[in-house]
Amino acid sequence: MHPMYTAIAANILFPLHERLKHHTTVAVHRGMEEAQWWDTKRLQALQLERLCALLTQAQVHVPYYRELFGRIGFEPLSMASLNDLARLPFLTKVEIRSHLEQLKADNATGLARFNTGGSSGEPLIFFIGRERVSHDVAAKWRATRWWGVDIGDPEIVVWGSPIELGAQDRVKQLRDKLLRTKLLPAFEMSAHKLDGFIGEIRAMRPKMLFGYPSALAHIARHADERGIAMNDLGIKVAFVTSEALYDHQRSQIEKTFGCPVANGYGGRDAGFIAHQCPAGGMHLTAEDIIVEIVDPQGRVLPHGESGEIVVTHLATGDFPFIRYRTGDVGVLDDQPCPCGRGLPLLKAIEGRSTDFVVAQDGTVMHGLALVYVIRDLPGVRQFKIVQESLALTRVLLATDSQFDEANIGKILSGIQQRLGSEVRVEIERMDEVPKEKSGKYRYVVSHVVPSSGINSDRRSTT
Repeated sequence: MHPMYTAIAANILFPLHERLKHHTTVAVHRGMEEAQWWDTKRLQALQLERLCALLTQAQVHVPYYRELFGRIGFEPLSMASLNDLARLPFLTKVEIRSHLEQLKADNATGLARFNTGGSSGEPLIFFIGRERVSHDVAAKWRATRWWGVDIGDPEIVVWGSPIELGAQDRVKQLRDKLLRTKLLPAFEMSAHKLDGFIGEIRAMRPKMLFGYPSALAHIARHADERGIAMNDLGIKVAFVTSEALYDHQRSQIEKTFGCPVANGYGGRDAGFIAHQCPAGGMHLTAEDIIVEIVDPQGRVLPHGESGEIVVTHLATGDFPFIRYRTGDVGVLDDQPCPCGRGLPLLKAIEGRSTDFVVAQDGTVMHGLALVYVIRDLPGVRQFKIVQESLALTRVLLATDSQFDEANIGKILSGIQQRLGSEVRVEIERMDEVPKEKSGKYRYVVSHVVPSSGINSDRRSTT
């Protein structure tokens, strides 16, 4: 029953779903399945061809780039190699905030509004078109299949984004049911909730898990503490993303669930950048994404040297991400992967990290539960939530003229709803929220040690 149903889901139900959404996912995926085996020279030729097409589209249809190219005297068709990309300035979060409307293509249709997740301290609004969605979904689909699982295989998703956890309309519920995907909310990690999660995983017997590494490791540790075996369910792989994956988390997940962990790197803004194959290589989605590593002065660094990850996403003609500074740090590898794929490798990644916080009643929840209270309020430029103790949480807040002071009350009540009505919430207004020593912002820092021992997962991603 299962293999047959998976084949129907992957070959009939999901393609029909994508066609109804006007996505080209199936055709893109077919091309990616072939291109992953190409050699470096052929992949780079494809990248250059697509880059020229993206830059030409940007010049003709995107006001921001039309003006930029004219000002610096740049002509897209003059690109002789991928190295010529360095002639263009970087796209930063500040530029996107300042030129949001001008970055939209004048011929774009069906743009969807998105927000960044948890790595930057400053909320970022941007838009994604159908082409970009189709390519990112296709890349994720390909990486899923590397591990011997496919769309339609039973899947447990442990996630916390309001996009996934918003009002679950009937269409989405039906889709998840047909594709055998079950969503568990990662916000709350109380012992009672964890018992329920473990019960649901055991009942479903999924072929794959997907979620934050900290959340999956926390569930795994709880199962161990309860003496409940989870390695007899036939789980083939645990896909993790959205945070830095630490060695102790990987070993905890692998030991408890009896399956390998596949690391993924990307974001809503930068796209599906890289994914780990069974041979261990973190493969870049080279057909869609050009990755540069730059030093603090913006100079492109050679393979093997550590610097900021800069991404050009080739399927973003509707709202271009060209030389986008991610704020993450990484190293490119020039060695081939033993798996034989020609897709280039990331040697090391400095990912994103979001702490857990602890409510007054002992409930452990994902830090994103507090982030979403503040992140989308108009006029919030930067913020940081510091949980000093069970009784006190401080909010560092930098706002601009668009901020409505009535929202202070929303912040106070929203945090107390999650952490407890007796919690004292102090809001500290400032011009700039200070960065970590690493130069990164962190949304959430908690100094509270949960009784379950989850504090072993609390580490800055640098």
